[in-house]
Amino acid sequence: MTAQTLKKRHEAPENEKWNLEDLFPDDEAWENAFEKLQKQIPDVNAYKGRLHESATLLLACLETDEKLQESLIPITTYAQLQLAADGTDAKKQARQGKARALESEYNQAAAFISSEIIALSEETIAAFFKDVPDLHNYDTPIRDILRDQPCALSRESEEILAALGEVMDAPLKIYEQSKSTDLTFSPFQDDTGKEYPLSFALYEDQYEFSSNATVRRNAYESFIDGLRRYQNTYAGTYDTEVRKQVTTAKLRGYDSVTDMLLHPQQISVDIYHQQIDTIYRELAPHMRRYAKLKQRVLGLNKMTFADIKAPLDPDYEPEMSYDDAAQTILEALNVMGSDYVSIMEKGLYDGWVDRADNIGKQTGAFCSSPYGTHPYILLTWTNMARGTFVLAHELGHAGHFYLANQHQRVGSVRPSTYMIEAPSTMNEMLLARYLLNKSEDVKMKRWVILSLLGTYYHNFVTHLLEGAFQREVYKVAEKGETLTVQMLNELKYEVLSGFWGDALALDDGAALTWMRQPHYYMGLYPYTYSAGLTASTAVSEKIATEGQPAVDQWLSMLKAGSTMGPIDLLKKGGVDMSTSEPISQAVTYVGSLVDELEKSFS
Repeated sequence: MTAQTLKKRHEAPENEKWNLEDLFPDDEAWENAFEKLQKQIPDVNAYKGRLHESATLLLACLETDEKLQESLIPITTYAQLQLAADGTDAKKQARQGKARALESEYNQAAAFISSEIIALSEETIAAFFKDVPDLHNYDTPIRDILRDQPCALSRESEEILAALGEVMDAPLKIYEQSKSTDLTFSPFQDDTGKEYPLSFALYEDQYEFSSNATVRRNAYESFIDGLRRYQNTYAGTYDTEVRKQVTTAKLRGYDSVTDMLLHPQQISVDIYHQQIDTIYRELAPHMRRYAKLKQRVLGLNKMTFADIKAPLDPDYEPEMSYDDAAQTILEALNVMGSDYVSIMEKGLYDGWVDRADNIGKQTGAFCSSPYGTHPYILLTWTNMARGTFVLAHELGHAGHFYLANQHQRVGSVRPSTYMIEAPSTMNEMLLARYLLNKSEDVKMKRWVILSLLGTYYHNFVTHLLEGAFQREVYKVAEKGETLTVQMLNELKYEVLSGFWGDALALDDGAALTWMRQPHYYMGLYPYTYSAGLTASTAVSEKIATEGQPAVDQWLSMLKAGSTMGPIDLLKKGGVDMSTSEPISQAVTYVGSLVDELEKSFS
């Protein structure tokens, strides 16, 4: 395999790409929609300074704003998806820039709505709802705006911040653009002298899982060398993001930046710490056993950070085509009912998924769910069976928002990030249960257990440790200290070593894993992966034992969008996340999976 085999975007098979024509038939149609919306944005200014006058005016303003949002979403989504598919294309970079500028223009124009609603008295709001019952169509956005009342700045200040929206988002933009277009890695060789190309996607989707220790470790060394060349730039970018957050928290009067970042999640500080502390403390012994088991079975002289994702059963790594994976997922999700399966079929076969591997494509996987059309899923399909779990995960997001979009208005769709990963990991849980029940092959069952442990590793280890690292970062930042490369590396290393103990030989490169994810620019997002998986672990067990009633509860939660806070939503879905009990139960389940592996290799 040589570097020349990496395809450019236009060389990738069309059937492996998503169909963006469902958003706009072509770039010209996008430009026309852009220009039309740009002319319509000032329409909302007709209500500025007048929302206190009458309920009729408030309703008209909210309806106008809703139409603007519905027009803006496909415009920004189209640009974002094009760039995600090929970050090397200058025209797509420019289109993304235009889209972000338009979004900033809209945010600036509509900023007065929140500040003027916040200024209304409780008596006035109650009277408005009584006078114009149709205002109840906007219960959720009004509720969310009023939640911000204690931390709101003056109308003028809020408008200034809205005008600076594009600048405020610059750290994430710089990180993503650098990662997709500037960050390159040198090829590496195996022990025979064969050369392999290296990219972010190839490392994280293929080489990191290689059964060949030389390939795995040499790929890691080249990967770390590539990261190291940009560590100062990324540290400066991340430091800027954190300083922005700390300053904003002080300006808004929050007790801490953590309080500010948890506010939109509608989660208490206690629940946040409970999620991180319980898993960090209780899961560590199980993961150390898992690491030592790998070292023994694979015959490694030491277990390094490069080895942690090595296949424990290297002689059994099944390949699977996309079509076979799709059929397996549909069969596994049959328990959710025909309506849900129908959504999954659309997702798999109707141009929702971009699975091509090409130069410039964003690494990892995500699901974008624009209101008014269908979701879009990005991943890189490598014909390895483990990709089935990634695909099922993203389809869980797609099913969630497809249902929420159908049943809620645009302002009432997206719930708290605290529970956003529950629907996605639910699909993974159901897939694993289906495969375990279906197979009689000992090796296949072991592979499924290992795949399931991969899901828990991703959510309960990788992202949970990111969350633990973030927590330490904010402690340092609030003391006024600069987040230098040395500081970030030390904090990451301490979090990793505290969790793994002597089960893993950590090198300096392991500390650079803070460079690998955009999540740090998205508030307190990483720890929520573990919250979602905790919930789906509990409810997947209920579905297995209770059947349809548990399914109905879960689907009702998906349809509810953001009409409730996350703890109440999850209670509606069948699990109480206000206590640590579901967390401990999920960790115990992970321990039981490790137990099964130890028995199978004894």
